[in-house]
Amino acid sequence: MIAHGKWYGDACGTAFAMELVGERWSMLILRELMLGGRRFSDLRAALPGLSAKVLTERLAGLEEAGLVTRRRLPPPAAVQLYELTEWGYSAEPAIRELGRWAARSPAHNPQLPLSPVSFMLSLRTMIDREAAAASGLDLEIGFTLAGESFLAALRGGELPVRRAEPGETSGELHFEAEIALPLLRLFYGKQPLDEAEQAGVRITGDRNLARRVIALFALPPKIG
Repeated sequence: MIAHGKWYGDACGTAFAMELVGERWSMLILRELMLGGRRFSDLRAALPGLSAKVLTERLAGLEEAGLVTRRRLPPPAAVQLYELTEWGYSAEPAIRELGRWAARSPAHNPQLPLSPVSFMLSLRTMIDREAAAASGLDLEIGFTLAGESFLAALRGGELPVRRAEPGETSGELHFEAEIALPLLRLFYGKQPLDEAEQAGVRITGDRNLARRVIALFALPPKIG
């Protein structure tokens, strides 16, 4: 376990949090593991600017800190998975609220690349929970982004998200895109459905229902 005070000599929990996850890439590795275990190669693909050497170092540090664990799947898979511990998963609210806070900056650029997991966590972060609860909507929404599939359960104003199992049904609505940017423009830029489809988004299901769902998401207002 990492000793508190190695960087700052400060009893504050925020200071210790930075000692745990403040090194470059550490927080993004946690983000990528929030929807389930991933192989080393999966993490490299989701974080293309991260070298194998640094990823190895960061995973070792997060494991030492008690945030990440690893296990080997039995044959025929026989691959090693990196997963969050229960304590690691409990960092999700902090990660989401940090993202909401940072998105208020005029310097935040939503046009940059976004991993599938990051997009799904953004929906969990940016949903208007009061409006979602008032809408009475209760449905499963499927997403396929860059070949990764997820199911989001919209009910009671909440939006739990999980990875879809192979062959699992895609929900009453399904959105699919090769990259995140067209989905960002649809959900946060409120691009009309037909324009989003021309830009590469595939929408399956009732279009009026799709519009009602999309209306529940918005980026926070910019500062200043």
